[in-house]
Amino acid sequence: MGVKYSTEFKKQAVKRVAECGETSAAVARELGINANSLRDWLKTYKENKRQPFVGSGNLRDIDAENRRLRKQMRDMAEEIEILKKAAAIFARELKISSDS
Repeated sequence: MGVKYSTEFKKQAVKRVAECGETSAAVARELGINANSLRDWLKTYKENKRQPFVGSGNLRDIDAENRRLRKQMRDMAEEIEILKKAAAIFARELKISSDS
């Protein structure tokens, strides 16, 4: 398994490339990290500068909203199924009482 780097370490490495104009290869070599990892971090940083590197247990705002909406959809689908079953029971009871 690879080495885990802190969010702050990643931010500092990316800022050296993105803001200071250093090459990713030079920064990676100086920090002793894989150049491809730094390029991936840079890509992630450019895609979402507000929350580029989320840590364990943390989600980007959009991912948290997506998770919340998916849970809401599951809950609503479950409620619909319960209502369908209840409607079937009431319809059956109504039919029995009208047959009598």
